[in-house]
Amino acid sequence: MPCAIPDREVTDTALGLAVRAPSVHNTQPWRWRPVADGIQLFADTGRQLTVTDFHQRSLVVSCGAALHHMRVALAALGWASTVDYCPDPRDPEHLATIHTTRSPAGAAQIDMAAAIMLRRTDRRHFLPRPVPARHLRSLAAQASAHGAAVRQVPDTLLPRLATPLRRAVTAHATDRRYQEEIARWSGRNRLTDGVPSQNAPVARPSGELPVRTFADPALLDPADQPDAAQWLVIGTTRDDRRAQLRAGEATSALLLTATGLGLATSVQTEPLGVAESRQEIRTGLLHDCAYPQAMVRVGWSSRRAAPLADTPRRPIAEILEV
Repeated sequence: MPCAIPDREVTDTALGLAVRAPSVHNTQPWRWRPVADGIQLFADTGRQLTVTDFHQRSLVVSCGAALHHMRVALAALGWASTVDYCPDPRDPEHLATIHTTRSPAGAAQIDMAAAIMLRRTDRRHFLPRPVPARHLRSLAAQASAHGAAVRQVPDTLLPRLATPLRRAVTAHATDRRYQEEIARWSGRNRLTDGVPSQNAPVARPSGELPVRTFADPALLDPADQPDAAQWLVIGTTRDDRRAQLRAGEATSALLLTATGLGLATSVQTEPLGVAESRQEIRTGLLHDCAYPQAMVRVGWSSRRAAPLADTPRRPIAEILEV
């Protein structure tokens, strides 16, 4: 089937959904360029977190999430897509090119796109209500369809997860450069990117599995009991850019599916930026069979919890090269 290119209105609409993808510290490290044979995705390495994400792993995973969001948006707008991954070895920032063809949207495509508007990163405590096994199977299937695997961390193995989580938190607590980077990318002054105060809860009580803390936390977390989130580890058999990009797609698919099921989610990557902690997770939870690329907390949010505010997003003009 010959390639067809969406017009500017469709492209802008799709980008308006794609930019809602989760990214490390909400850096939104991507650039898009429509060309004669498709839509190109580039890593915006000028937005790299040089301390938190020295190897650009989370940056590429973030771009993979935006890539999946873009394809979901295009599908809902009547455009099927295929992807060339890392198409130019001479340009490592050129991560993918999307090729499109006309295709009527079905109910599944529209529902997935609707989940983009509903999804929020929820760093608060989750209720002690079990996540049905069928839901977890659906999430794992979505990740598998995008070239990644999901490992649910059972309660018996939570200590194996707690150790690298706390090791990373301890290392970062005394790392001046890390603290300066967190301060630059979070707090009350974030208007188009970063993690604003209203989306950041205070640090967890001692003894709980920690999640990353940000500057000026102001999100109320009405938890009167320990966090009951299910932790999922997303891994790939390789650790190159293509694998990281696919892991981002898998993470996006998992998050949107969870949102459609009414589940709350948040992506966690803090220990994956610390070499020793990442290796502990690879060995202790993935048995050295896969490389951990992201982790996701999944569960049920409290009905008493206030609705989460939208996190800020960069204007389309900043990310689209015409």
